[in-house]
Amino acid sequence: MDELRRSSHAVYDLKYHMVWVPKYRRRSLIPRIAKRLEEIFSEIAEEYEFEIIEQKVRRDHVHLFVSAPPKYSASQLVNMIQSISARQIFQEFPWFRKRCWNEKLWQDGYFVRGVGNKLTSEVIERYIKYQEKEGAGRQLTLFEEIDSIKRTSKKPHRLR
Repeated sequence: MDELRRSSHAVYDLKYHMVWVPKYRRRSLIPRIAKRLEEIFSEIAEEYEFEIIEQKVRRDHVHLFVSAPPKYSASQLVNMIQSISARQIFQEFPWFRKRCWNEKLWQDGYFVRGVGNKLTSEVIERYIKYQEKEGAGRQLTLFEEIDSIKRTSKKPHRLR
């Protein structure tokens, strides 16, 4: 199991897979820019206290897999990363600003998916139902629930 993260008021394990593209999906993220973007993303993560688990900047899109505290929504993370990275790239590479349509680096839209740690919606639903039973006696852990599902499933149960 991955280690749970802690902040002053929360224990969490929130991971997001995020993808976005340059404006008009232009293949403008040349190797020199891509390398610097990866460095900038890492600097942003360090400053704002979230972790980049994996990242890849391709010529026409960016993939980030991050673990972030609950104080940031997925949209806040994307907005923060996009705005800071665009500002820094344009400052460090003034010639690149002219290559970007309307001097805007990133397209407005993005893809984000919350990623679980071997937990499915079925596991979470059963866990919540069990907690509501009166006189349960003790609190069920999610890992006991996963084992229960594995034992009772008629067909193989894939954990994602």
